[in-house]
Amino acid sequence: MSDRITILGAGSWGIANANLLAENGADILMWEFDPDELALIKEKREHPDKLPEIPINESISLTGDLAEAVAGADIVIFAVPTQKTSGVCRQLANSGGRPDLIVNLSKGIEQGTLRRVSQIIADDWAGIDSESIVTLSGPSHAEEVARHLPTTVVVAGAETKSRKAQEIYSNPVFRVYRSTDLIGVELAGALKNVIAIAAGIAQGLGFGDNTQGALITRGLVEISRLAQVMGADPETLVGLSGVGDLIATCISRHSRNQYVGYHIGQGQTLDQVLAGMVMVAEGVTTCRSARELADRHKVDMPITRAVCRVLFENLPAREAVNKLMTRPLKAEARQ
Repeated sequence: MSDRITILGAGSWGIANANLLAENGADILMWEFDPDELALIKEKREHPDKLPEIPINESISLTGDLAEAVAGADIVIFAVPTQKTSGVCRQLANSGGRPDLIVNLSKGIEQGTLRRVSQIIADDWAGIDSESIVTLSGPSHAEEVARHLPTTVVVAGAETKSRKAQEIYSNPVFRVYRSTDLIGVELAGALKNVIAIAAGIAQGLGFGDNTQGALITRGLVEISRLAQVMGADPETLVGLSGVGDLIATCISRHSRNQYVGYHIGQGQTLDQVLAGMVMVAEGVTTCRSARELADRHKVDMPITRAVCRVLFENLPAREAVNKLMTRPLKAEARQ
């Protein structure tokens, strides 16, 4: 592979992507904004807190200089949290680099603006062609990708660009499908994190498999309602970035969002849970954004609303479950 690839963000998913692409033969430069984090991974050649016991491939270069990172890059991959993406893009607006392909890995909705990540990049990185942006999503925990466990995802965007991303990523343990439904893939990836918090709360309260099955199923209904109103293809929502990622995130011990919910179900406050985390749980901020989008589009999302009340309005988790279970009876329907 002759492409020079820059990865913005050296967290667990950034490192897992860097290693995967380096093993595929790419020339990788990884950027980290935090000087202490950068010094740590340069010294250790791994991140002991975010992705322990996974060495960073020796061929991967590291930098803290953003302008250097994108200068001359053919492909730029965003592995920074959603709420940090705009700030990075605004810094990049003054850089000379304009890559041929941009791959977004983040799964969230920006607070306030309610923008999807591809929209943030297109709006705030001046001079970028929006058609060059794709999003890669699906059931893909960094801890498992880093250990070469078989993983299958989808990349969405313009056909030529998604095909390019599909080609650079795919190998015998990482299979990539492609899609043109960028809206659906991004919304499904963001909204499932809110349902994963709900699933974690249920686990923390000691509820069983029946509850998990219900939350995942009815959560998918909520995701589908909002995403389709916003232009998503219904088929996307029952694919890898929809139901596939939803299941993995709700049931996995690797899920940051499930972790947040579990500890809240165990009686901790949101502030207490977040204070003990070294990585970002995107569903916490996405929850409010999802509720705002539901209001804007007049979509019924009772699980999402209940999670917001538990996280931000001090509604006891057990009371939230009771309110969900005792709503007016109705027929089952996806819509």
